[in-house]
Amino acid sequence: MKVLFFIFFSFFSIASISAQQTDLQKDSIQTDSILTEVFRNDSLHTVRGKATYYASKFHGRRTANGEVFSNKKMTAAHLKLPFGTLVKVTNLDNGNTVIVKVNDRGPHTKAFIIDVSQAAAKELGFYGKGVANVEISYQMANK
Repeated sequence: MKVLFFIFFSFFSIASISAQQTDLQKDSIQTDSILTEVFRNDSLHTVRGKATYYASKFHGRRTANGEVFSNKKMTAAHLKLPFGTLVKVTNLDNGNTVIVKVNDRGPHTKAFIIDVSQAAAKELGFYGKGVANVEISYQMANK
């Protein structure tokens, strides 16, 4: 697992450098007064918006992909990303970053772009606050 995180971090470091060297197409999407910025560079996607985290009552319940949810694991819910997608989440207020695996569907409101586990919220530094301004980055598989 540590090797996978190392490879993932290495990828984002290289992708970040190459993104700075190329022109990125920037689209702004207005959704119910929530401004989400989408940057596309081939298969690397970055989205900015708000994140929240799971309530304690969901610990031990099944997620949409059938796994048992644990607030102690680095997981997340996203409405459209495929299950198993690794997502880099950065808290824009403090710079803290985590890697989470998508294993559930949500958030079920347009105000948020991702729901993370409590463990991820603690690492990101917004546990107890409820909401954070975040940037999520992920790579879509080539079709």
